[in-house]
Amino acid sequence: MLQFWALTSKGVEEVLATEINQSGAQVTKLGLGAVRFDATIEQAMYLCLWSRLATRIMQQIHQVNVDEQSDVYTLASEIRWSDYMSLSQSLAVECVGKHPTIDNTQFGAMRVKDAIVDQFREATGERPNVDRLEPDVRFQLRMERQSFYFLQDFSGPSMHQRGYRKEQGEAPLKEHLAAALLIRSGWQPTQPLFDPFCGSGTLLIEAVLMARNLAPGLKRVAFAFEKYANFDMSLWSSMRAKALGERKAIAEGVRFVGSDLDPRQLEKAKQNANRAGIGEFIEFKLGDATALESLATEIPGVIVTNPPYGERLGDLPTLIPIYAAFSLALKQHFANWRLAIITSNSDLLRALKLSRLKSYKFNNGPLECEFTLFDLTEKQVQISTAAPSIFFTESSSFANRLKKNVKQLEKWAKREGISCYRLYDADIPEYNVAVDWYDGEVVIHEYAAPSNVDEQIAQKRLFDIVNLVPQVLGISSDAMVLKVREKQKGKEQYQALAKAGQYKQVAEYGAKFLVNLRDYLDTGLFLDHRLTRRSIQQQAAGKSVLNLFAYTGTASVHAAVGGAKTVTTVDMSNTYLDWAKRNFDLNGLAGKQYQFVQANVLDWLQSCHNQFDLIFVDPPTFSNSKRMEDTWDVQRDHLKLLGLIGKLVAPGGKVIFSNNKRRFKLDAGALTEQGWSIKDVSAQSLPEDFKRNPHIHVCFELTRG
Repeated sequence: MLQFWALTSKGVEEVLATEINQSGAQVTKLGLGAVRFDATIEQAMYLCLWSRLATRIMQQIHQVNVDEQSDVYTLASEIRWSDYMSLSQSLAVECVGKHPTIDNTQFGAMRVKDAIVDQFREATGERPNVDRLEPDVRFQLRMERQSFYFLQDFSGPSMHQRGYRKEQGEAPLKEHLAAALLIRSGWQPTQPLFDPFCGSGTLLIEAVLMARNLAPGLKRVAFAFEKYANFDMSLWSSMRAKALGERKAIAEGVRFVGSDLDPRQLEKAKQNANRAGIGEFIEFKLGDATALESLATEIPGVIVTNPPYGERLGDLPTLIPIYAAFSLALKQHFANWRLAIITSNSDLLRALKLSRLKSYKFNNGPLECEFTLFDLTEKQVQISTAAPSIFFTESSSFANRLKKNVKQLEKWAKREGISCYRLYDADIPEYNVAVDWYDGEVVIHEYAAPSNVDEQIAQKRLFDIVNLVPQVLGISSDAMVLKVREKQKGKEQYQALAKAGQYKQVAEYGAKFLVNLRDYLDTGLFLDHRLTRRSIQQQAAGKSVLNLFAYTGTASVHAAVGGAKTVTTVDMSNTYLDWAKRNFDLNGLAGKQYQFVQANVLDWLQSCHNQFDLIFVDPPTFSNSKRMEDTWDVQRDHLKLLGLIGKLVAPGGKVIFSNNKRRFKLDAGALTEQGWSIKDVSAQSLPEDFKRNPHIHVCFELTRG
């Protein structure tokens, strides 16, 4: 018996071990993404032809115990490599794992390659060629704990590539993982199978291959073992011929059905199925998973599917209603069926409102996923169908409060001439979110829950919020954006969340702005500083205005709209300065009197010798940007900042200083000694929609006598 390794994805190891044992080989050890087994050459060849779950089969040619000082070149040189390849064959070497003497896997692979070619050169005077892409022979070094394992590739390129899938969807499920999901779902070839999010059809194609008992390796052009010196061509030919004769007919009454909303994906699925030679057995339909109809099968079947699950929290508002509607359709038309779903966001499964039967962990590429089974029993269907559309009855209090706030604020906003404002700000402590209205669209900010709040309860409340907000506001779910607000430090408060690039025009006191609701944590417009911006507009006529830490230049726009003589806008980010310029263009503001400066504000202040009549400064709470030599903390550094600003204030000029640090304390004593007169205007600067949160910012007017 020889020693082999079968490689696979994380989570597939146990079902792969069962498959190996059923082939007649003997499993010796399960590892992460690998199953080791003893087998004859014939049994290993059989697995290459028949395994639905392995991605590669490797033959172990040497194993040696190692310590922290072991030299891989020396150990590799002990192997007689001419037993495993000839001088005329090209080679490639891979390396996986860790060892103290190997800085990286590329170095480990290079040292093994050096040992091989040096051995051939010493024996023959010549060296074999290296071909990393299409070698005749591929070796692998696996470093695990106290051992080095030297393996030779037995199967060749990944066995998940069956040869039929040239067309795939945006989030393709690899063939071996699809087969594993079908096995874990409990589906049997005598049962109907339905995939309502079928994409490129991989789950259905793999199911038909299993039902027809078609060897997945039959369409493979060649396996690596065919280049072995002892390869038995007659044995391999008879093995393939036998496999061709093992195909079965589909059981009577069994249907394989797939549906998808995207006709392009359905076309790809049909092409894949035809290439696999089983297109006639699968029904592909254009259809919405939230509006299913009964398949009218005589016996209940299994629904195995890979629905969209998003990789960002912001996807939840769109996906939660889809999952809820999908679940309702299942309950109406698929009683007594089994549902099996793979998702990287298990929280979405709560929207199904079904009791889980069993769950398994799998890796779908880089994503850690959960594969969950539900039995749609009549009892569960009746209970869950009758259940309310929210998790907690007390969530109705949130909905009622939101309705009340909307009623109070709508007329006020219209009267004020603003199109974006805050509707809700953690009014009910248990529902710890802020809801902001942006002229027909909504941004929900979920504040990080305190450590003493159960995470699952907080998540369920969030689901209720996401379900209720569109109902209360009369908007569609895709007009809603969800973001998590945690304590941000430095550049984190401005980091990109996505790259949707969708900008929206909004209005405020006669000024127009572009906001981006999806790409950043903040939208480009700080709603709580609205009155401060209006005050700047009202005071700016004929004055030279300076806006520091300007962000997207909204205060600068108000100053220009108010008739400022000059406006200078300073920020360290080119991204936000470009945004500020676009805001100026949107308002028809152009000319040399409007200056945009990309600079570290503290450095710029030290080099600036101009005087300004009105200066607005709204610094970040904290910053550790790479462009700043030192960190910035508004509590610690505000005196230094205002000292630098003081040199730029024209006689009779004014500084408006604000920030959003909770419990900020202005050092009034030190500022008074420096000759500043201070007026706390925090309360007056608080807009109507933020009066429920009086500590959201502080604002001071500073003048010099």
